[in-house]
This record gives sequence, C-alpha cells and structure tokens, in this order.
Amino acid sequence: MKAVCLLSGGMDSSTLAYVAKDMGYDIIALHFTYGQRTEEKERECALLIARKLEAIEFVEIGLEYFRKIGASSLTDPSIPIEDYAGEKGGVPTTYVPFRNANLLAIATSLAEARRAEAIFIGVQTGDYPGYPDCRPEFIEAFQRVIDLGTAADPRITLMTPFVRMTKADIVRVGLALGVPYELTWSCYRSSDRACGVCSSCHYRREAFRELGLEDPIEYEA
Repeated sequence: MKAVCLLSGGMDSSTLAYVAKDMGYDIIALHFTYGQRTEEKERECALLIARKLEAIEFVEIGLEYFRKIGASSLTDPSIPIEDYAGEKGGVPTTYVPFRNANLLAIATSLAEARRAEAIFIGVQTGDYPGYPDCRPEFIEAFQRVIDLGTAADPRITLMTPFVRMTKADIVRVGLALGVPYELTWSCYRSSDRACGVCSSCHYRREAFRELGLEDPIEYEA
C-alpha cells in the first residue's frame, strides 16, 4: 500500500505520517513551500522525518503564488503574526486563503499518478477554530471531488484521523509510535528558537504540559 502524506515538518503532520507507516503504508512524503516565514526550517524538518520513516519518495512543490495572493501573516511580512491571546472569534491572520484545497488538489494528482490508495492530511479543528478548510465538512466535500474528478484505480481515500482530536491526543499517539518531536517545528515566526508566544507555539506547548511532559525543542519565551 502507498500513501501520499502531506508533511510540513510540524508536529501534527509528522505524527500522522508515523500513523500511516504504522498502518502499513509506504510513504510518499509531499512537502510544500509557499513563502512562509519558516520555510527553510520546515523543509529541513520534513526531510529529517521522511528519512526516519524511510519514505519511498520525497516530493517538494513550490506554491509561490500564495505570496502574491497574500492576505495571510504567514506569507505577507507586512501583516504581523499575533501573539496568542486566548480564544476569539473570526478567522486568524495566519489563515492562508483556501490553502488546503490547493494542497489537496496537488496531493490528489500525485496519488493518482503514483497509484496510491490514500492521502493523509493532518487537519485538526479542536485547537484551531476559525480555519474553514480544516472542518470535517470540507474534507467530506473534497472526498466527493476526488471521487468525481479522478480516474483513480484504486480509489483514493482522504485520511484525516486527527480532525476531531486535541493536540494532547495527537502527542499521546505520537509518543506511542516513537515520533522524534525534537526534529519537528511548529513556530510561525522563528527558525532558530521557537518564539513561544504565537498560537502554534502555544497549542504545542500546552499539549505537552497537559501530558506532564516538556517539549523537546527550545523556546525564546
């Protein structure tokens, strides 16, 4: 069995790739660069995780047009990345417009070309309210798109086991599978030491704290 695993180098996607491997899939690691602030660090971590998993292929695709589209603090340096300040309504500035649809479209092309049975994507709604392309309804709709828009044989199944899990649940799964979290990166701001105060750092640290553990990466604050 083969699976295309969207591998950003972050905590969720790395854990999910380990889940796919544990399920018996050979891993085709798919990594995207799109002008995000920590692009080089994410690539480095994704490559390390892919090697640990003995991925049969590492495919890197650049989506520089996201920088031209803008409207996200991840790709537009003029928009500040906010410190985590508690839950609040609305769409976060770190949301990249319709990003997951773009990523999944490319993942589907790759899966169909490689005759992979599954696509694994680490979307998760519990700790990231406000991201419309992480909702279960979006994933269900995209599965319908895949079914209608491909000639795939075997059928390609979208695998999103983390969609209703918390970050702590994900870490718990990863620890059982031996995920090397020291090789992963979540910070939106920094590529040296994690800032510790952006929303991604916040949720990651809280997950480890909830389990009574210390995150193995270094933080500024």
